Amino acid sequence: MRIGIIAPPWLTVPPVAYGGTEAVIDVLARGLAALGHEVLLAAAAGSSCPVPQVPGTLGPDPGHVGRVQDELRHVLGAYAQLEQLDVIHDHTMAGPLLQAAAGGPPVISTAHNRMDAHTLPVYRAISGRARLLAVSHHQARTATGAAVAGVIHHGIDAAGIPLGTGSGGYACFLGRMHHNKGVLTAIRVARRAGVPLLIAAKMQSAGEHAYFREVIEPELGAGIEYVGEVGQQEKYLLLGGALALLNPIQWSEPFGMVMIEAMATGTPVVSTSRGSAPEIVQDGATGFIRDTTTGLAAALGQCSTLDRAAARRSTETRFSAERMVREHVDMYQRSLGDRPAPDIVPAQAGTP
Repeated sequence: MRIGIIAPPWLTVPPVAYGGTEAVIDVLARGLAALGHEVLLAAAAGSSCPVPQVPGTLGPDPGHVGRVQDELRHVLGAYAQLEQLDVIHDHTMAGPLLQAAAGGPPVISTAHNRMDAHTLPVYRAISGRARLLAVSHHQARTATGAAVAGVIHHGIDAAGIPLGTGSGGYACFLGRMHHNKGVLTAIRVARRAGVPLLIAAKMQSAGEHAYFREVIEPELGAGIEYVGEVGQQEKYLLLGGALALLNPIQWSEPFGMVMIEAMATGTPVVSTSRGSAPEIVQDGATGFIRDTTTGLAAALGQCSTLDRAAARRSTETRFSAERMVREHVDMYQRSLGDRPAPDIVPAQAGTP
């Protein structure tokens, strides 16, 4: 198949540091190309994903993530250059609403955001124009009024991720500097459990800086350390050395990439039951799901009893890149099978 993939415009594919959606797109594009499909990627200029890319895109701009005019310009240019392909897989919100008129390639749209009062009207409209994919069953259940064509969990290539030993003696938090990610809860849990905590978090927007300065910075010290935003290799070393990933999310996250990244290094995950977490973490096997500070702290103290090899195997099987790519190929093929046959205009008398 000839497959066009449209990434959001603000970060490169793969991302230099923080960027779960862009990391997933990179794995998907590489996997499709490895199977012999022709892939054309529309992503921020300077992306290093080793597939052909749409020319003329703007450079990455992490400080303007979510800016509507950037996304509109990006998708308009992308669709103009992908219209001759067999199928388009769009990871933006604006793109499926601006797709080419009927007769163009079928469009697959992955929802990377929570389904709530703000986003549902958009996803309902998207599902009338494209095949809408959810990234977790929890997300699909909340898609009231939107037609969800399927659920495909994210996946990663664990082969390139070193298996850690957890010998660092610390827990770690990895994510974005925001209340919803549960940074403050992670600090309280680590203190109650008597375990040092290393915090690696993206902090770029004004709001993230303000939250750090006003809420988190006063809590640092006495075993709680902020180490900044880390790159890919640093991330896996940090995760692999940890007793556990503390992921006490405070919102219904559609899919937590950091959880499968941690499990790929053999590190168990301690999380709340919000969003997709219970689909990812097998309670008592690859981590623990608890909803109180006391319960989370007790679970953190039990992580050394878990089999780190089991966490790794979970990523290699349930959340493998191969499984994710295979399920997407199946969805693309079904989309092509649903296309109506092209109109055939009868030849005029005397013409071939």
